[in-house]
Amino acid sequence: MVAARNLVGKSAFLALFLLLALTVSSFADVQFTTDKMRLVTADKAVHELTVELALDPAQREQGLMFRTSMAPDHGMLFDFGETRRVMMWMKNTHLSLDMLFIDNKGVVRTIHEGAVPFSEAIIDSKEPVAFVLELNAGAVKRLNIRPGDRLEGARMPSSKP
Repeated sequence: MVAARNLVGKSAFLALFLLLALTVSSFADVQFTTDKMRLVTADKAVHELTVELALDPAQREQGLMFRTSMAPDHGMLFDFGETRRVMMWMKNTHLSLDMLFIDNKGVVRTIHEGAVPFSEAIIDSKEPVAFVLELNAGAVKRLNIRPGDRLEGARMPSSKP
């Protein structure tokens, strides 16, 4: 009887391990393209960024999960293809992040600083947005980013009237 329980326990552990391995390997198959973008702050400072683009559902689902580092001038831009209220979380994300919630004209509307790694707490855009730019935690303070600042680049419509 004890041997049977041990076998069942080992089988369950093996099944869980295989499921986890398949999940992680499916994320490894998701590829991202990069683009150069500029973040222009109210004080007219221009910050050049290299961003990975999360454009389709698989890319947006994976995001920066399982990453253990990101260069200071890099980020990930989530393009939702529409303007809507957005909910994000940090499940399986090792990095602490700052999130910029950006409207369809490239204007930063709201900011969430220091998202907690591995947290499943919902991070709400609080208003309809089209994009989310994730940067390493501390970037908002370091670059003096505020609501009203602009993200510019090929993916962004002009934010000028």
